[in-house]
Amino acid sequence: MSFAYNGIEPVLRSVDLDVKPGQCVAILGATGAGKSVLMSLIPRFWDPSDGRVLLDGIDARDLRLDDLRRNIGLVFQESFLFSNTVASNIAFGHPDATQEQIEKAARIAAAHDFIMQLPKGYETVLGESGKSLSGGQRQRLAIARAVLLEPPILLLDDPTAAIDSETEDEIFEALDRAIAGRTTFIVAHRLSTLRRADFIIVMEDGRIVQKGRHEELMRVPGPYLRVANLQLLDGRELQQQALEQQPQSMISMERKGGIT
Repeated sequence: MSFAYNGIEPVLRSVDLDVKPGQCVAILGATGAGKSVLMSLIPRFWDPSDGRVLLDGIDARDLRLDDLRRNIGLVFQESFLFSNTVASNIAFGHPDATQEQIEKAARIAAAHDFIMQLPKGYETVLGESGKSLSGGQRQRLAIARAVLLEPPILLLDDPTAAIDSETEDEIFEALDRAIAGRTTFIVAHRLSTLRRADFIIVMEDGRIVQKGRHEELMRVPGPYLRVANLQLLDGRELQQQALEQQPQSMISMERKGGIT
């Protein structure tokens, strides 16, 4: 399968990928590698210039567009929330959703508990862009919105990119619940997310250049190993900086205790 904007310069080149029902596929690659374009072909935001996208053996172009998209949940890097109730934000795009469906989606997204702690629970009105919520809370509401209709396919476009490492832990429970039993594609760059996938594809210049599980890709030279080593190195440097920034009195006390 290939794709080119206006049929000119290829953005995807000879992509051949087979994903079994219920599998989670992580997609890694630099900016411009073709990750988001590949994801956009599934809900038919674009159609391939050459080749086909098959869902259960059926060409996506032979399905009714509304039916196709109702079976796909989407979560982006930045969650869009508007000034309305929590319930309305979860049901955005599906105003006929029942309260039971909304709460079930919130529980899957590990959002129900914090919602119930808000002044009016699900009827709490959020400020513009949900600024009164933390980044992790906003993203969990976005996950609840994506799984509201219990779609069999889930597309996650780097959902932890705008989240710090501490807040990232808050949404992993939500991601794990949302992914369970669904065919999932997740654009990711952090090892903590990549490890969760059944397998990983690495893209460069519109092509799949590596494919395998985290453990397999860590054993072979290539772009995945380079990215992983950089992250591991950055992690060790951050730990060292944290140690160096400890108060001098604390270090002195430890030394004194060690001597006595």
